[in-house]
Amino acid sequence: MRKGLSHSARSAMFAPLDQIGRAEAVTARLVDAITLGLLADSEQLPSEAELAAQFGVSTVTVREALVALRQQGLVETRRGRGGGSFVKTPVNPSAASWRERLRTVSLSDLRDVGDHYLAIAGAAAKLAAERSSPEDIERLELATEDIRTATGTEASRAERQFHLEVAAAAQSPRLTREEVQLQSERGGLLWLPLEPHGTRENAYAEHVAITSAIAQADGELARKLTEEHILEAIDRLADVHLDLLAP
Repeated sequence: MRKGLSHSARSAMFAPLDQIGRAEAVTARLVDAITLGLLADSEQLPSEAELAAQFGVSTVTVREALVALRQQGLVETRRGRGGGSFVKTPVNPSAASWRERLRTVSLSDLRDVGDHYLAIAGAAAKLAAERSSPEDIERLELATEDIRTATGTEASRAERQFHLEVAAAAQSPRLTREEVQLQSERGGLLWLPLEPHGTRENAYAEHVAITSAIAQADGELARKLTEEHILEAIDRLADVHLDLLAP
């Protein structure tokens, strides 16, 4: 699979924080960037001074955030020539662990998450159709191809990255950050790799259709197809959830 996402998505992650001086906020942003693939494994982070300038915080705040990231095993610091802070991509959770997490989520909560995601992803698809550049379309096509070839937990990651690319193509930093937050908190659950045989081929066809609608600047169709795609995913999760609770 490809490593890293579009410049727009990465820029949204490093936008100034609303709450200045919050190490926890910097940590959360960087955790999201690493776990969602916005920062590639072994990629060197900007210097503390550069991060502080990008986030609009002090270098002391950035230093505290990097300490937290090292404690979580998401960053390693190397000394000497060529040293700095480098990304350590976490291992994707197994399907079994996500299955257990799904068991603890209520159907009402699952539907609520779906409603929230419908609003964000649907709006992003519509705006992407209206604002995307040829480079955005190319990245969407590459992300769609990843859907076709990925399996298991990598399929879940590919699904999440596709929707991040759509949000980035919408050219709205705030909307992109909202998508990133949703993917970070619920993406692994929403795109749980538990589909029956044949569903992956259907998902690929759905992504092709969404990408085509965006490329053709048909915002209403892009929104409609995206919402249908998400509703089907939520319905599948609800079925799996009920099966897990069955005696």
